[in-house]
Amino acid sequence: MIVDYALYKNGLRYREPSNLGELISKAKQEGGFVWLGLAEPTAAEFEKIMGDFQFHPLAVEDAVAAHQRPKYEEFPDVQVMVLKTAFYEEKGSLISTGEIFCFIGEHFIVVVRHGNGSPLANTRHNLERSPEQLAKGPYAVLHAILDHVIDCYIDISIELETDVNQAEAKVFSESRVSASQEIYLLKREVIEFRHAIDPLLSPLQNIASIGARHIPADLTPFFRDTLDHLARASDAASGLDSLLQSALQAEIAQVQLQQNEDMRKITAYVALASVPTMVAGIYGMNFDTMPELRWQYGYPMVVGGLLLVTAFLYRKFKKSGWL
Repeated sequence: MIVDYALYKNGLRYREPSNLGELISKAKQEGGFVWLGLAEPTAAEFEKIMGDFQFHPLAVEDAVAAHQRPKYEEFPDVQVMVLKTAFYEEKGSLISTGEIFCFIGEHFIVVVRHGNGSPLANTRHNLERSPEQLAKGPYAVLHAILDHVIDCYIDISIELETDVNQAEAKVFSESRVSASQEIYLLKREVIEFRHAIDPLLSPLQNIASIGARHIPADLTPFFRDTLDHLARASDAASGLDSLLQSALQAEIAQVQLQQNEDMRKITAYVALASVPTMVAGIYGMNFDTMPELRWQYGYPMVVGGLLLVTAFLYRKFKKSGWL
């Protein structure tokens, strides 16, 4: 469906009521550009709108079907920018993603959004309050959208860092509660996050490079600044991924160490019980002739000897850290 559309001339919104086709004709004749926003359009809706523009069929197919990698492509008379949006659900520490398709021409920019993350209404309002920036054309709108999406990336990386620190603290706490499931789920969300960020680096580097086609020279510094923010978010996501991998390995090592300690304790207690068991087994064989079998002090001597040997073994195991 159509969210909003307007003609912008010299950075100001054209207020006279007109349909979309009239606004595009006016932009071509008098200058300016049309900014059209769509949210999850159907194929029929997009085909109807496409009559006012001249999009490549492959670009149209991608915009309707979605599920594309972040990329920047150039077709005759139109350039296409695809980027992933991300939204952090604090309740379950989950990241949901969407997509934004930007079709940029000399006199228009069409923005198609899929998914719930990163609504762009505030982006339009904020940019309309900066007419000097909006007057730089459709690529000024593209920069504002990129800046908004990447700011969301940075906010999400901060939230994820808090979750990762909590999981790491749980791994090294004295509690024996396993954190492996939590770490695995966090790692899966970080990977999903990286799928949105990392593929965007290459196309944004192309756009931010000096002398890039179709990009006004006065906008290049803004795209370079956005690229720096994206690189920071990418580095943060990569660091969190590595930290989670290390935490998972530490968790596995902790479990193995705990199992070794448990086995040593079990072994020590078995050794403590083996001597009394052996002596009791010998004297329980019911032979008539055995050493000290008829001796008055035989029983106290055996019991005392067992206590002494057991105490000796217990002291040795305790000193060595097995108990």
